[in-house]
Amino acid sequence: MAEKKPLILVVDDDRGTRHLLEGILMPKGYQVETASNGLEALQAASNFLPDLILLDAVMPKLDGFETVERLKQQQQTRPIPVVMVTALENTEDRVRALESGSSDILTKPVSRAELLVRVTNLLESKAYQDLLKDQQKILEDEVIRRTSQLKNASLEAIIRLTKAAEYKDQDTGSHIQRMSLYGHLLATELGMEPAWTETFLYATSMHDVGKIGIPDKILLKPGKLDGYEWDIMMQHTVIGGKILANSSYPIIEMGERIALTHHERWDGKGYPHQLSGKEIPLEGRISAIADVFDALTSRRPYKQAFTIKKSLNILKEESGRSFDPALINAFFKIIDELIEISECYSTDGDSLFFQMANAAASNIN
Repeated sequence: MAEKKPLILVVDDDRGTRHLLEGILMPKGYQVETASNGLEALQAASNFLPDLILLDAVMPKLDGFETVERLKQQQQTRPIPVVMVTALENTEDRVRALESGSSDILTKPVSRAELLVRVTNLLESKAYQDLLKDQQKILEDEVIRRTSQLKNASLEAIIRLTKAAEYKDQDTGSHIQRMSLYGHLLATELGMEPAWTETFLYATSMHDVGKIGIPDKILLKPGKLDGYEWDIMMQHTVIGGKILANSSYPIIEMGERIALTHHERWDGKGYPHQLSGKEIPLEGRISAIADVFDALTSRRPYKQAFTIKKSLNILKEESGRSFDPALINAFFKIIDELIEISECYSTDGDSLFFQMANAAASNIN
């Protein structure tokens, strides 16, 4: 592939000067575009993005000083070096040319040798700056790609961890996915930042990971648990917290808080630490509502699924006791969307969950 020739924009209201500069530059292998005033120069610079601009200082409509200032105000034309070509000799005008953003100054009548040296030096400098910019872009793209891969792998590992808990209880196979989506929808309704709601979506999927440590005869018991069995069942919150403890990753850290607090109650009568009110972290309060709503509307070893109406009545009755009243109010505002999730993902929700994980990882940039 032939090497691209540098493009130089020559701007001067005098046709003879434009032709003179063309005659010097083109035999040296440069491409040349011309403009006769500042307004034309701005348009041409935006259209062609030249590698260098030779700009007359004194022109009608828009002089060279203001033209440079406007070029430097636009992101795409700001990096283009500008050489002010002027017959003005006083120091004040030359200082003004540099202050306006010009890279260099040439005095008319232009010396052919001096012009070519200045052009060569500035083009080499710009080529180096472009190379640095390209390399920086390559590095940034690679960081984004690697970060995306790492995040995607991390999310998949989290989802597979939750599946380990699911295998202990086949009747709740899609409970984790639905609950996470319910909670994510409620967090969005509350106006939480997108980064927080995304973290919550995956962190809440680990809320019952502690059930890995609960004996099957208790976890899968088809009837009501006795006092001893219930004491053991309640330990799944502590076990989950221990499994997820001491992580430096935000999703795992939030997952630990959710595992420990999603069975705490607003009135302080929950477990394992009898937290009350806003002592319970927001993610725990949201997860509690999403967890109970899905448990009520789903079949379990010890019960049949309740109707949506009955389930909502129970949630309303428990507002201010089990649940944060403000969150219950927000929950009822999005009930139509919640019901849609319940109906659409009544079976295995893995495919949706993995799709969302992949999308989240690929949208980092």
